[in-house]
Amino acid sequence: MRFVGRWLVTTIAIMFAIAFVPGIQVVGGEYMGPIMAALALALINSTVKPIMCILSLPVTILSLGLFSLVLNALMLELASYLALNVFNAGIVLSGFGAAFWGAIIISIVSSLLGGLAD
Repeated sequence: MRFVGRWLVTTIAIMFAIAFVPGIQVVGGEYMGPIMAALALALINSTVKPIMCILSLPVTILSLGLFSLVLNALMLELASYLALNVFNAGIVLSGFGAAFWGAIIISIVSSLLGGLAD
């Protein structure tokens, strides 16, 4: 049940990012796109992101943690690619800038709504 709550929070956060970042567009339906993108992002964050965090630890330390924002943007781009090619629904990012700002908005909204999922 906890996974479903976090999935719902991430879906809402992705909808906020779609609304506020001009370079993010929905593919595959108004609701199905964010739902599938949130599922792909959850899979990426649970499998690939921990490995990337460990590998990028020296750069993250040197940048005083700012590289983690870049890492979040890269994970969002990977989730977008995965959702579109596996689920045929998701989000399309126009470039790294859209992924960067989208990842920031998703992080902020998820942390604000995170208490609701627990």
